[in-house]
Amino acid sequence: MTVLHLADEGEAADLAAFLSRLLHYDRSAAVRLQASGTALAVFGRPPSFEVLAIRAVRLAKPYENGLDATLDVTVSAGELLESVDETGATATVPGAVTGPPWAGVLPPRGGWRTEPGLPPLDALRALVAAGVAEFRRRTQELAPEERTRAALDRIGRDIWSRTVGDTGLPVRAVHAAQSLGFLRPTGPSGPQGSAGPAGSPGGPGLFSSGVWLRLRTPYGSVAVRRAGTGTLGITVG
Repeated sequence: MTVLHLADEGEAADLAAFLSRLLHYDRSAAVRLQASGTALAVFGRPPSFEVLAIRAVRLAKPYENGLDATLDVTVSAGELLESVDETGATATVPGAVTGPPWAGVLPPRGGWRTEPGLPPLDALRALVAAGVAEFRRRTQELAPEERTRAALDRIGRDIWSRTVGDTGLPVRAVHAAQSLGFLRPTGPSGPQGSAGPAGSPGGPGLFSSGVWLRLRTPYGSVAVRRAGTGTLGITVG
């Protein structure tokens, strides 16, 4: 049994909230865990958004019971959530599962550089709100017999595949960050769990590495491949 000792109750609560949000979109969701020393990265893929979501978690001490250097395993998100003890700030790693295809294809760990042009937090949140409002308006304008799943999906693709200014970041990545609780205001010093590529700790930032774009916030990150890049530059773990 592998026990993770999280840094504090807040880290445990944030991990549980992240897992709960993933399970909201996929009750059979799996997550890939990668840990080294006192840093844990939790990767998930909410199917509605077609992005990779990454939550960085601080550990109070390295995990234990037979693991010498690193932890890298894909597990059930539901089983991991059930094992989180917020009061004790611990989580028990469930048994490994056969990972979905995305779990073998992760963004690179390094080489990230800052990309210009990302609007501030309030503007990103407004962008998502405008997209949601447009989706509702356009679907309500359809006659009842025209409100098919294909029609709704077509409207959704039109809205969420747009890019944020000239950044190349699809709006669906921002929508995913908002839905997963990553686009929250921070205090003067930011949340305790902030981690990720170098950048302003108090707000969102956009980074690139190879074919990947990463929207990083103090609460988590969303990564997506640039459109039209195929499979080049993917890290297979």
